[in-house]
Amino acid sequence: MGKLRAILILVALVPVTLVGIALQWLSVKLRLRTAALIPVIWHRYVLWLIGIRVIERGRPSRERPMLITANHTSWLDIDVLSSRMPLSFIAKAEVADWPIFGLFAKLQRTVFVDRTRRTKTGEVATAIADRLSGGDAMVLFAEGTSNNGNRVLPFRSALLGAARSAILDGGHERVWIQPLSIAYTRLDGIPMGVRERAVVAWYGDMDMLPHLWAVLKSGAIDVEVTWGEPIAYDEESDRKAIALSAERAVRTMTTLALRGGGGAKTISTGAF
Repeated sequence: MGKLRAILILVALVPVTLVGIALQWLSVKLRLRTAALIPVIWHRYVLWLIGIRVIERGRPSRERPMLITANHTSWLDIDVLSSRMPLSFIAKAEVADWPIFGLFAKLQRTVFVDRTRRTKTGEVATAIADRLSGGDAMVLFAEGTSNNGNRVLPFRSALLGAARSAILDGGHERVWIQPLSIAYTRLDGIPMGVRERAVVAWYGDMDMLPHLWAVLKSGAIDVEVTWGEPIAYDEESDRKAIALSAERAVRTMTTLALRGGGGAKTISTGAF
C-alpha cells in the first residue's frame, strides 16, 4: 500500500513540477512578481499530496529587514516553511549541485555558502545583506546542519554578521532576527517518539532518494511551526549574544511542541 501511495504521489507531482519549473524560470529571468508566489503555491501542493498538516503558532513578523533563524531536521523543512510565505534560504554550497533539489534552490533564489573557503564569507554576507535590505525574508538554518529532530543544536553566529552589514550598508537602524521552530509531531495521527521521528529526519550521511521514497510511502505527517518574538539587532548588538538568544527561544519552542503543549494554533492542511 505504501509503495502504491508513493507512485501515485509522483505521478501527480511530476507534471505539475515541470510546468512550475518553466514558469518560475521565466519569472526569475524577467523579474516578475510571480517569482515570489509560484514557489509558495508549489510547496503547498507538495504538502497536500504527501499529506502533511502544518500546525502554526504565532506569526511571521512584518518588520523588515528580517532574518529568520530556524532549527533544521529534514529536506521537508523547505516545503513546510516555503508554504507559509515567500521566502529565500541560505544554504551550504553543495546544495547547488544536488540533482533536482539544486535546481529548485536556485529557482527560489537561495544564497549559497561555501564553508570551506573563508575568503568567500564576506561575499556571502554582502549578498545576504543586499537581499535583506531589499525587503526579502531570508531563512538561516542556524545550527549549520540538520539533526534527528529530537533536539536543537547550538546556533552558529558567523552569518548573523550579514545582518550587521545590512544595517551599515543599507541605511537601516536595525535588523530583526525572528526565531522559528520546526517540530514533527505525529505520523498517521499517532504521536511520534524518538524512533518514529527518524522517518522524517534527514541528516548525517543519509542518501536523499531512499529517504524521499520512504517519506512518500509513510503516510500523513503533522508538523508544528512556531514563530518566536523578533529580536532587534542594531549596530551595538553582540552577534554571539543574539545567536544564543535565538537558539534558546527555538529550543524552548521545539521542546514544547514535541511534548504536546504549544498553546494557540492555526492548522493548515497544506491545500493550495
